[in-house]
Amino acid sequence: MTLLAVADALRNVLAGIAGPTEAEDVALSQATGRVLADNVAALRDQPPFSASAMDGYAVRFSDLATIPARLNVVGTSAAGQRFSGSMSAGQAVRIFTGAPVPEGADTIVMQENTQAGGDAVSILEASAQGRHIRPAGLDFKAGEVLLSSGRLLDARDIALAAAMGHGHLKVRRRPRIAILATGDELVLPGEVPGPDQITAASLPALVAMAEKAGAEVTDLGIAGDTLSSLDEKITGAQTARADMLVTLGGASVGDHDLVQQALARRGMALGFWRVALRPGKPLMHGQLGSTALLGLPGNPVSSLVCAILFLVPAIHKMLARPDFGSDQTEGAILGADLPANGDRQDYMRASLLMTDAGPPVVTPHAVQDSSMLAVLARSDALLVRAPHATAARAGDPCRIIRLARYC
Repeated sequence: MTLLAVADALRNVLAGIAGPTEAEDVALSQATGRVLADNVAALRDQPPFSASAMDGYAVRFSDLATIPARLNVVGTSAAGQRFSGSMSAGQAVRIFTGAPVPEGADTIVMQENTQAGGDAVSILEASAQGRHIRPAGLDFKAGEVLLSSGRLLDARDIALAAAMGHGHLKVRRRPRIAILATGDELVLPGEVPGPDQITAASLPALVAMAEKAGAEVTDLGIAGDTLSSLDEKITGAQTARADMLVTLGGASVGDHDLVQQALARRGMALGFWRVALRPGKPLMHGQLGSTALLGLPGNPVSSLVCAILFLVPAIHKMLARPDFGSDQTEGAILGADLPANGDRQDYMRASLLMTDAGPPVVTPHAVQDSSMLAVLARSDALLVRAPHATAARAGDPCRIIRLARYC
């Protein structure tokens, strides 16, 4: 059977996502890390009034023709409590940072350039006209769109939305991703494995990766190598109204690989199940009613690499992120000689050396066995090699995927 190219497999996975999740209204305090469903426009000018940028005195520039100038202090303007009168010639108002500039004033003189005495102040050094005044709308004006649909909100965006006058935002519902590990050989993290068992290390890793990508995850645990056990877990995913069910292991065609069979009995429409990549060839995609299916290899390194390539872009499409499906790679310089590649796209675990100028230098680890999680843990990137790539030398350009973006 011909193996499907990685790019074609990704197109098929993304095509199986019907569209973005629906919008929901959340409090601003709960919006960090969420994706905007609508453009957000300012409800007010910022600042909403002309404000002082300094502690000092609000004056009329025309009164500073002769220095020193002695002016009568007729009041105070503080943040949250403005001077309510109007200034006339020969007058000044004591003012503090952030306070509204009084009517009639057009300049702020810093406190350091004055000398106060009783109900008067002497201006010892003149300011330029308009100096130290932040005009109304300096930052933004009412009606201006400052946050766009599809934006992943961070603390800076939350501060901006608050200043714009918003207490709630419309965001995309987190995609519901159900994750299921399969195999009699697995035990949950923290449990003591039997003599022929191992820990399901990829299960918590995939949960963490999906949550980082913006999903709400249902951890279905481990299904044994029986159709009844798998059927129970698949029912759990449907009960959780999962947008996507991700299985780990059991998607190949061995005697104990029952995932395809269990899903087929429930009406799965199979898309593909083998992809030309290393690590991760036995990868399955399909549809079960309204639930997308993604069957990843059980090998922890393979499952993590495949999740970067297929699961994260699928979640981003559900969230209507504008960058979903975009090229995940960036340029680098090869730090070691490499032989020619085979017929599968290779994703080699590698370390990065940052340089003062130009792209980083990437050096793949000597051992690339896909069972070795410790190698992945000390890697900075995946070095991407195309199928049938010719031998490469240190110093050649290459492409990498930075792991910190995903896990």
